[in-house]
Amino acid sequence: MYTASFAFFEALWEAGVTHCFVNLGSDHPSILEALVKGRRNTPDKFPTIITCPNEMVALSAAHGMALVTGKPQAVIVHVDVGTQGLGAAVHNASCGRAPVLIFAGLSPFTQEGEMRGSRTEFIHYIQDVPDQGAIVRQYCRYECEIKTGKNIKQMIMRALQFATSDPKGPVYLSAAREVLEEEIEPYHLDQAVWDPVQPCALPESAVEEITHALLKAKNPLIITGYVGRNHEAVRELVKLADTLPVRVLDTIGSDMSFPAGHCGSLGLAYGPHPWITNADVIIVLDCDVPWIPTQCKPTTSDIWHLDVDPMKQQMPVFYISAKARFKTDAETALKQLNKCIAAHVQPYSMEYKPRFEQIRTEWNERQEKLNLFAQPRGDGKLSSAFVAKRLKALMPEDAVVCLEAVTQTVAVADQLKMKEPGSLFNSGAGGLGWYGGAALGVKLALDKGVPNSGRFVAAIVGDGTFLFAVPSSVYWMSRRYKVPFLTIVINNKGWNAPLRSALLVHPDGLASQATNDELCIEFSPSPDYAGIAKAAAGGEIWAGKAESVDELEGLMKEAIEYVKGGKSAVLEVVVYGTGV
Repeated sequence: MYTASFAFFEALWEAGVTHCFVNLGSDHPSILEALVKGRRNTPDKFPTIITCPNEMVALSAAHGMALVTGKPQAVIVHVDVGTQGLGAAVHNASCGRAPVLIFAGLSPFTQEGEMRGSRTEFIHYIQDVPDQGAIVRQYCRYECEIKTGKNIKQMIMRALQFATSDPKGPVYLSAAREVLEEEIEPYHLDQAVWDPVQPCALPESAVEEITHALLKAKNPLIITGYVGRNHEAVRELVKLADTLPVRVLDTIGSDMSFPAGHCGSLGLAYGPHPWITNADVIIVLDCDVPWIPTQCKPTTSDIWHLDVDPMKQQMPVFYISAKARFKTDAETALKQLNKCIAAHVQPYSMEYKPRFEQIRTEWNERQEKLNLFAQPRGDGKLSSAFVAKRLKALMPEDAVVCLEAVTQTVAVADQLKMKEPGSLFNSGAGGLGWYGGAALGVKLALDKGVPNSGRFVAAIVGDGTFLFAVPSSVYWMSRRYKVPFLTIVINNKGWNAPLRSALLVHPDGLASQATNDELCIEFSPSPDYAGIAKAAAGGEIWAGKAESVDELEGLMKEAIEYVKGGKSAVLEVVVYGTGV
């Protein structure tokens, strides 16, 4: 029997989808039949099925895989409630431009046995909602109901075209039980005609204009955020910075976009930075929030915005005072600019020499300050900067980090000093709890089907983030599927982000004089974070807690070795003095 459900899975593997992260329900009888048939009869082709006890973790894992592979994976959830269970992960996938296909069943639309799949349970009435797709539509690049099995493959391929065309992002399909049960004739599609939209180049006039602006500028600045999604684009950006004395500010919108070891790197910043004000030419390159006007504004009008989504279609309020904006692919645009720069740079070489030296001097001074910032405290207590510096020194050199440390992000990133694209990932958004599923997905992608054969993966997270991530599901999955990673939980005793926000608006207000307990943002008594993870994994992970400099070194080495051995480890570090 060849059903629409089997055609669904067949379409996925024909399109190159290798994993399905599933949370199944009463809308999936035919899906289950197809799943068993496929795994038994075509195990070499059928997508790997990963059972996810929580939907947010499922989508975050697919998001993580997409960050590494650049290819969409599938998430299968249960009607309206499973769709709601995706929670903040939909926001993250959308803002982070992660190509993911989400599929959900619908309650049956017949109730008297008119068709196979008709209603058989009480819940089919309760979960029959007027517009299930509306739950996620505003976050998706495409949303549609599959109404017949006869074109189910075309609907899947159309959805994947949207997911993989810039700006990439999640897509959502749904189908009722009757549709999924439909018997159809087997068929196949020509995959060659379902490619995504090809990258856009800059107009030649824009290449000339931007090139000459950069050549003549005294203090040019490039602000980026997710150029790192394409590793070749990063290399082209480095080539530009090797040729011209430019400074590069990385906002890590989702991927490390410029090597911290390059003298042109200004490190990580969200919004305010002195060079945003001092620059005389600014190129905003694949960046969602280059600056925050209430905190920092450019003084130059020579601004160009190059982006796969320069209008920020999903942001009701967004604008920057750019001379021109272009919908373009970063790698393509940078190659164009580098070619044009190479043809015109020679007359400027002597002028550039002292400016390159100045940039190098500034970079060296900044490194000295960062090193001082990460020195052990006199009282022996821990800081986020010190923890990050020691982690960088102790973990494998090619380690990959998923970073969701919220108020500690800049301090941590400054000490990690990652140099290679694909070595540091962030959600690119604000839905906390991304790290758990993301680390699983990143590690699965790196291992390529052979447990713990890929690069070492570490997640550095805040204590609040850890709780948002549904650790009970995350660490069960880590154990079940042999996906080991290290988690560093930065315990700064609660949510410090709300207080930071309050101080930006009311610097001398009541909140500035209140205790964290009075503000209701303190986690006291503190949970046993590592213990939560260990319980979820049935005791089969390493769990530890460091509260001082003397304790950290040994525990961190032990945790890292445990992960190298094939099982996850969670190390809680209690930090002081870096809360806000």
